[in-house]
Amino acid sequence: MGVIWKGVFPAVTTKFTDDDRLDFNAFDKNIEAQIEAGASGIIIGGSLGEASVLSDSEKIELLQHTVKVVAKRAYVILNIAEQTTKAALLCAANAEKYGADGLMMLPPMRYKADEEETVKYFTDVAKSTKLPIMIYNNPYDYKIEVTLDMFEQLSPYKNIQAVKESTRDVSNVTRMINRFGDRFAILCGVDTLALESLFMGADGWVAGLVDAFPRETVAIYRLAKQGRMQEALKIYRWFLPVLELDIHAKLVQYIKLAESVTGLGTETVRLPRLKITGSERDRVLGAINHAVKNRPELPAGSWGIEAEVDVTGVS
Repeated sequence: MGVIWKGVFPAVTTKFTDDDRLDFNAFDKNIEAQIEAGASGIIIGGSLGEASVLSDSEKIELLQHTVKVVAKRAYVILNIAEQTTKAALLCAANAEKYGADGLMMLPPMRYKADEEETVKYFTDVAKSTKLPIMIYNNPYDYKIEVTLDMFEQLSPYKNIQAVKESTRDVSNVTRMINRFGDRFAILCGVDTLALESLFMGADGWVAGLVDAFPRETVAIYRLAKQGRMQEALKIYRWFLPVLELDIHAKLVQYIKLAESVTGLGTETVRLPRLKITGSERDRVLGAINHAVKNRPELPAGSWGIEAEVDVTGVS
């Protein structure tokens, strides 16, 4: 099994029906849009996927369904966001059993583990599975930073292959490259720093607003990687007011609202989250509608399925 950690990896939302069941009809429509745009992998059960309110059985059901729908056209990555090592090990085992191609891993949830505990948590899971792992480094939201010295301790584990870089310090891309070369693939995990991170050498983009604007997201990535920075920058500047919805506590509600506007999802969230209302809704809708009204024309060939992409590593 293998994952090529390059390209755009949408962190997709989990769709729900009005009676609080998994809404696979809405989910499938979004997945098809991501693949059609040229996404390299689909990440499920992440922060945007409302992982904290999904049961273990729902995560398995969601994974099985995603594997079937994606049908080897992209990688399927399952997020691990657990409070105990025991639960993380079970999640990794289920991921391997039910067809995931890789894992994204947060540090232990709720408990602020120290360096030794965090490294052991990651390595215990790495030793338990053949699946490749991307470490989610987000001290801003989850309060535990995976430092360069900790990555040094993780480097002997060959299936720990990538980092979702969400420290909000774009210089960390250069620090990782200076320290480790190409040992770890680096994927930007903050929408508002994506182009900057790609310019500094990031390999990919774990994206949020891609859920509503898949083609534009892929276009920015590909143009940047082709060295067509002015073309990428033009799209990025148009996109930035909407990308800023990704760095808010209500990113799930905001991005689901954007999905509903662009016809790629619904606003339905799971309690305790509520749909946004009033002046907050007007403000967010204003940014989304302005972006839709002024949607840029994308350069030919900057998005879409690339026939030469190697997906043979997809299980």
